[in-house]
Amino acid sequence: MLFAHDTEVALVDAAALVNTACEDPDPLADRASYLEFVQGCDWSGPISGDDAERSAVRALRPALRELWSLDESGVVERVNELLRRESALPQLVKHDDWDWHLHATPDDAPLATRWGVETAMAMVDLVRAGELRRLRRCAAPDCDGVLVDLSRNRSKRYCELGCGNRLNVAAYRARLTSGAVDSAEGNLQR
Repeated sequence: MLFAHDTEVALVDAAALVNTACEDPDPLADRASYLEFVQGCDWSGPISGDDAERSAVRALRPALRELWSLDESGVVERVNELLRRESALPQLVKHDDWDWHLHATPDDAPLATRWGVETAMAMVDLVRAGELRRLRRCAAPDCDGVLVDLSRNRSKRYCELGCGNRLNVAAYRARLTSGAVDSAEGNLQR
């Protein structure tokens, strides 16, 4: 583990939220798929799934996406803005299966507030560790997704939307086709 567990979870959840804007249909569009997505992120505190909450969480996506394209001073500026706006007050907490970690909002704060502040707190750790380069855009040419590279050797290239698998399958099929063509050409020359 490179960072504290809560930092890694917040970063991965932030990337997942940003990437929902790349999916069709949008998993945040209806209550059922929204609740399935959010509950997969292991949030403490209330989740209503109502239209106002879904709208606020969807509205958070562009601000989080921006963090993937800013330099260090830009990230620091945005993170500080968010922490100030939400009056974040970091506190150590322990709940459920989680050991000691930081929360910077009350448990009953709106989900979009908790999500934004938790992401900001995770960004603080990245900035302090000099590891903002772990935030990347997906290497697939037809994808706008983002990723957090938490691998030891910083080798992750694709988002979690299946791009790596899709490109590997395409490359495999291209090799098969090329091999079949090469084989056919070899047979013609005999």
